[in-house]
Amino acid sequence: MHRLGPVDVADYHVAGQPFRIVTGGAPRLEGGDSLERLDWAKQHLDEVRCLLAYEPRGHAATTGCFMSAPGGSGADIDAVFLDQGGFNLAAGQGVIALATWAVESGTVPTRGDQVRIVIDAPSGRHEAEVSHDAGRVGSVSYTAGPMYVAGRFIPLQLSGDVVSIDMAYVGVYLAVLDTAEVGVTITPGNAARFAAMGREIAMVLRDNKAVVHPTDHRLSGLGGTLFYEQLDPAGSERRERSIVVWADGRVGRYPSGVGVSARLALLDTAAELARGARVVSEGPSGTTLSGRVVGDGDVGGIHGVLTEVTGTAHRTGEARVWLDELDPVGLGIQL
Repeated sequence: MHRLGPVDVADYHVAGQPFRIVTGGAPRLEGGDSLERLDWAKQHLDEVRCLLAYEPRGHAATTGCFMSAPGGSGADIDAVFLDQGGFNLAAGQGVIALATWAVESGTVPTRGDQVRIVIDAPSGRHEAEVSHDAGRVGSVSYTAGPMYVAGRFIPLQLSGDVVSIDMAYVGVYLAVLDTAEVGVTITPGNAARFAAMGREIAMVLRDNKAVVHPTDHRLSGLGGTLFYEQLDPAGSERRERSIVVWADGRVGRYPSGVGVSARLALLDTAAELARGARVVSEGPSGTTLSGRVVGDGDVGGIHGVLTEVTGTAHRTGEARVWLDELDPVGLGIQL
């Protein structure tokens, strides 16, 4: 007998980052807007989140989403994102995977080889342009924002060294740090070192005023740290390598959509990137996302930018997940 489930999921990865879309077996989200749906999910869906994200049914890199019934907000899809650490305000890989799933599953009807899909999330509305060939998706470009630079050259004391970080609001607050500051290159073998630094930065910045949202306290707080290194700043495209460590120390497997947006906001504010010029960001495994600034915006009277991020999602399978009433690990474990 099942104590919980079965829950049906469609599994994707975006540039190496896993993403599970809950397609059945769990309650649909409730609430008048995305932040209310986020609060509702925390109260009613946390056990299902654990079931899907904790080992042995998930793992440290598992991310995913719940959806609400269509038509509630005027968007094609209303979603709340999840991972091992809890529920999230933003997930760039989630937008790309959801838009891909919407076309490939027939959830959103297609006409021609370009489809526009609107996805609402706690961090805001995303408009995705999906390129496809007879339902097979090639790439997804989504707009995000407005987002803004919340701080520049903030000195932090880390384990005996003082580093300078920038801060960007991109649906979540990200600290941004050039790896030249710490002398560690972005490779899979250095993931544990970045995780340790990310946890330390999160502790130091916990009460910093740079992570306070100007209009909505529910959006305040550090989401994580983006570490980046420049690969070819003088080329026709600006190429960088990056890795994101979330505030609880989990390490992203891909270059991160919100990370790309954070770098775009910083480069645009510093006039280091021409409007419309593209940044290509490479993750620790060599996969890439790209992005560009596409306009201006405003966050509580603070000037910001709108960004467009482009990537591809690949379906990896489907699963039916449940908790057997005699299973000794229960909802699962975190290591």
